[in-house]
Amino acid sequence: MDGQTAADMLDRAQLGAELGDRATLVQFSSAFCQPCRATRRTLAEVAATVEGVAHVEIDAEAHLTLVRRLRISRTPTVLVLDAAGRIVRRAVGQPRTADVVAALGQAM
Repeated sequence: MDGQTAADMLDRAQLGAELGDRATLVQFSSAFCQPCRATRRTLAEVAATVEGVAHVEIDAEAHLTLVRRLRISRTPTVLVLDAAGRIVRRAVGQPRTADVVAALGQAM
């Protein structure tokens, strides 16, 4: 696994959704998080535009074990996974579309 640990990876069972064929954008959100709504739109647009990319949104409050394991401290937090589910990038706050696309470039 090239220095990767189980903590650095996510799979379908943990996400509750299928991984993208090429990459997956995982968004941790909370109910009253205003930037989470804008982040959802940005990530959904990128996933719809880039073939093989999936967007998965996770309610942080409903998945506290996963939040603690991944050390998620704020919402929105976005993880970029490669095709195997390895976490290759992490960002906190509302991302810009260009930054999401650049991060995907590292994952694919």
